[in-house]
Amino acid sequence: MAHTFVFSSESVGEGHPDKVADLISDSVLDACLTVDKTSRVACETLVKSNAVVLAGEITIPKIGAKPIDTVINIGTIVRDAIRDIGYVNDDDVFHADKVFIHNLLTTQSPDIAQGVDARKVKGKKTAEQGAGDQGLMFGYACNETPELMPTPVMFAHRLGRELTAIRKSGKVKWLRPDAKSQVSVRYDNGVPVEVVNVVISTQHAADASHDEIESFLIKNVIKKVIPKGLLNKKTEYLINPTGRFVVGGPQGDTGLTGRKIIVDTYGGWGRHGGGAFSGKDPSKVDRSAAYMARWVAKTIVASGLASIAELQVAYAIGHPNPVSVFVDTFETGTVPDEVIAAAVQQVFSFKPADIIRQLDLLRPIYRRTTNYGHFGKNDLPWETTSRASALKSAVKALSV
Repeated sequence: MAHTFVFSSESVGEGHPDKVADLISDSVLDACLTVDKTSRVACETLVKSNAVVLAGEITIPKIGAKPIDTVINIGTIVRDAIRDIGYVNDDDVFHADKVFIHNLLTTQSPDIAQGVDARKVKGKKTAEQGAGDQGLMFGYACNETPELMPTPVMFAHRLGRELTAIRKSGKVKWLRPDAKSQVSVRYDNGVPVEVVNVVISTQHAADASHDEIESFLIKNVIKKVIPKGLLNKKTEYLINPTGRFVVGGPQGDTGLTGRKIIVDTYGGWGRHGGGAFSGKDPSKVDRSAAYMARWVAKTIVASGLASIAELQVAYAIGHPNPVSVFVDTFETGTVPDEVIAAAVQQVFSFKPADIIRQLDLLRPIYRRTTNYGHFGKNDLPWETTSRASALKSAVKALSV
């Protein structure tokens, strides 16, 4: 790694078109899990102008052959999600009460279902629950922040949260839901030493001036969120750098579920396997195994076994055991990485059914994950470090 470098990460607000789509998809997922915790959900959402399109596959075993709409009101779920975000202004083209909703959801393919279900079928090598797809997932943790996350992405998320809190308080009438933030941090010998620049773009009412927006955000968002010691006279503030941001949200741009995977994870610092999270039930290892990998990586760092940890896990569709588990501590480990990897596989089970059990994932908790990253939130089960002592003991036993 370079001696001195600048690294940037971004976040997006709840009203960003892609996040609107993510929240709708996760809202549908939570509704299904509320009815039946064994629901299989893969809900994709597209938003544009005054329209919402839902597509994908949903199976709710508890309701049998009944239409989904008899137990879950898709229209209400969509409109409530949009209302929660804040698209309720009179001048909103994309408005909670006015959007047209197109529902193209069907049931899950039986060929996929038989691979995931815990039952024996012809051609399947085991009766255990298998992975819902092939693929590779990554988890990452480092000791830069209290959340054990990289500094740039955590600052970007904090800016977004603060901006949203101000908007939803109603104290600043010109703020609108669509927003983005970005933070560039200079590192020296692996330590964050200064914030080089901060970018915030926020949608606003037409009568708000650029000078008013710039002054307010620097004083009440940036300087409130970013530690004073990391800001200096050279820090550059780029506030609504186009000069105007009145047309925003789905009116200004198309939104799709799963298109902000770097915002959702580590801001580009840790690697990403490519699979998106939102709208997928935990039988999909794209989501659940990425949460598992974060849990393990965070436990490695929290236990003091390394100051940086990245874990890769890979699966074959329909197969219960991962095809590989790889640990990299980037030469910060107190013992060799292969020892940590062996201990990890003693303390944690990476089978899909066991991931779901260990993290208690068959619950309607997924709306809480949608905005400002799926990692670094202490109220989510994969952020616990309760197995740190067990992991240290396993490493010690293997090192004897």
